[in-house]
Amino acid sequence: MRTAYRDQLNQLTHDLLLMADFVRTSMESATHALLHADLAEAERIVGSIDAIEDLREQADTAAFELLALEAPVARDLRQVVAGQRIVGNLTRMAALSVHVAKMARRRHPNIAVPEQLRPYISEMSRLGVGAAQNVKDILVSADTDKALRLVRDDDAVDDIHQHIFQLTTQRDWPYTVREAVDITLLSRFLERYSDHAVSIGQRVVFMVTGMRPEDYIEQQQTEEEQLKQNHQFDEIKRRYFGEFG
Repeated sequence: MRTAYRDQLNQLTHDLLLMADFVRTSMESATHALLHADLAEAERIVGSIDAIEDLREQADTAAFELLALEAPVARDLRQVVAGQRIVGNLTRMAALSVHVAKMARRRHPNIAVPEQLRPYISEMSRLGVGAAQNVKDILVSADTDKALRLVRDDDAVDDIHQHIFQLTTQRDWPYTVREAVDITLLSRFLERYSDHAVSIGQRVVFMVTGMRPEDYIEQQQTEEEQLKQNHQFDEIKRRYFGEFG
């Protein structure tokens, strides 16, 4: 394979890793600003949107040049196409971090989240930041098992999001309407952040296997069942027919 071509593919992966690092630290910092009324940190995250746009443009350019000039095929083609989609996911994750930071700035010097609800937001952020770290790991390793775990582990975030929604719609909601709106929006931002991480996991599965995650899982289950049946059949042969072999 041409060295320049491989270098371009590696550069695309490198750009994605930079973006993954950026969105992870951005959400971590935005949540800190939110829960500690840290105006300076909130302003820093809001002002960082230009940096992610620069990374997005760089990655998009690399992908378009590969498609237009190199005509990749098979897995390389899937890598470039998936890379373009992943750029979009990461850009949206960065934008969601900025939304959280803007909420912190808007409510300063107060903390936007009522004290009793802060653990929910903190946990959603922790899970989302962890998912972003897993995104970086699977972009490096192209490990389909890790990518599938990322897809499966999203339930916890969805459960918290649903619980917060239920709390804010109860008749005995003890806070203001504004606080209900704020907490609902924040929960939605964090839930969508994790959803984009899950989408990246799905795209990595497709990139590696050429299959949709659900089809790949079904194939794995079929293969595992076949191996189990073969093992059972071999055991029967060994027990009852081994002496005639």
